[in-house]
Amino acid sequence: MTQEVLMDVLREALWLALVVATPVLAVALLVGLAIGLFQALTSVQELTLTFVPKLGAILIAFWMSMDYSGQLLVSFFQTQIVARIAGG
Repeated sequence: MTQEVLMDVLREALWLALVVATPVLAVALLVGLAIGLFQALTSVQELTLTFVPKLGAILIAFWMSMDYSGQLLVSFFQTQIVARIAGG
């Protein structure tokens, strides 16, 4: 495997990691922003108010994007990693 091929596979892997992580991180950002705004408007500074809803939203986002992310990861490994290990 040449250096160019290795860098291309690594570039695709990093892009795939970004695509897979984006839905969960975006939901965490939006929920955190909404909770922070709510806390600033109401002066309620409860620690569980920030943790529990954000955790629930992250779990729901992960669950909803799990099928798509799994398909992307399996496709990447079949076309890039397994094919190169098998000598393709």
